[in-house]
Amino acid sequence: MTAYSFQPQPSRKRFVRKVSTARNRQERWGVILAGGDGTRLRSMTRAISGDDRPKQFCPIIGGSTLLDQTRRRVALSVLPARTLLVVTEKHRRFYQPIANAMSQDLLLEQPENKGTAPAIIYALMQVAAQSPNAIVGLFPSDHYFADDEAFMSYVDAAFEAVQAAPETVTLLGITPEGPEIEYGWIEPEVSILGSLPRSISRVRRFWEKPTADVARKLLRQGCLWNSFVMIGRVDALLKMTEHALPDLFKFFAGIVPTFGMIAQRNALRELYAKISETNFSHQVLAMRPNDLAVMRVGEVGWSDLGEPARVLSTLARMGVETQFAMSAS
Repeated sequence: MTAYSFQPQPSRKRFVRKVSTARNRQERWGVILAGGDGTRLRSMTRAISGDDRPKQFCPIIGGSTLLDQTRRRVALSVLPARTLLVVTEKHRRFYQPIANAMSQDLLLEQPENKGTAPAIIYALMQVAAQSPNAIVGLFPSDHYFADDEAFMSYVDAAFEAVQAAPETVTLLGITPEGPEIEYGWIEPEVSILGSLPRSISRVRRFWEKPTADVARKLLRQGCLWNSFVMIGRVDALLKMTEHALPDLFKFFAGIVPTFGMIAQRNALRELYAKISETNFSHQVLAMRPNDLAVMRVGEVGWSDLGEPARVLSTLARMGVETQFAMSAS
């Protein structure tokens, strides 16, 4: 039902940037989180696709799914052969084409969706088992960037920053466009670099979905939107998670000996049956600000597309008119 197509074309800028980072991509790993249910956008994705697929498997903006766009974006900085995809089994019919085309070692299927924390711990332990010194980038699969190349240049800089400070996990904080109350905010410590793009500061605290008054205050103070993209050494990420969620960490550590074996599937199923839904932002990041730094990201046209109104706003900025927009007007 959509009447638009938006597919950025390759550019010389992209080629030059990829060549400049090719030498140090070998130690990088990526994790794309694609296990969510996307319930808040269900009415729109159902209208587009005719079924109940989550938004990451839907071509909401452009001619390809958000997940396909994310995979192409991440590939600008991380080799596809070192990029894990975390999914949930009940969505298999939607990711089956991808599963058929990629190495099964890179596809991590969760028995159930139990939130972002189990998905991240599972992926990090898989990376650590293969590459204990890896530097890992964690990426949501259902976000949109108007300028992929610009955003991934910040990711490249964050990878380099982690090499200089291996004990610190670096979040990418988006320079806000307004006092948004539906996003999570990051309050950085005062930096001598101020509000310069690519400046890195320690994290003071997190603000999750603040009131309008608080959001205006955070905007004035130079706080940032939390993109939930983060870069860190796998051991630093695991250490932070263990401190915040020791019991959940212990449960996953107990099934590590089954990785790569037939017993892994049953062990994972038994584990997910007994754990509670756990949110990584609320229960890890917000609890461990001292383990974190934040890099200030300039204008890259970011949106998490969490609600229909946000999708329509993003399309409007692109100059795209859809049947959704016409019916809402």
